[in-house]
Amino acid sequence: MATRMSTRRRMDRIRDKMAASRTVNGELKRKESARRDARMSDLVKNGNHPYTPAVQSWLSTKLDKPFRQVTESEAKELASGGKPTTLLGKVAAAVGLR
Repeated sequence: MATRMSTRRRMDRIRDKMAASRTVNGELKRKESARRDARMSDLVKNGNHPYTPAVQSWLSTKLDKPFRQVTESEAKELASGGKPTTLLGKVAAAVGLR
């Protein structure tokens, strides 16, 4: 039978594994997010209003407003690489990170 590990050591091991997993998964999520942004941007550039539900969801997230308030000109501007898109993007632009 295996010897019992102390609770503290077990929790430390779990915390370390979670940190490593978060690092790896975070990088994968950033890459997937970039691919999704490119794919949705192409759909907006080549499509016309009204968009599919997936594109509507992406637009409302990026523009930080409900889709019913998104105009076609805002969508096209976003797809062509326009203004900062989310609140985080606006803050990053104001601070000079983007």
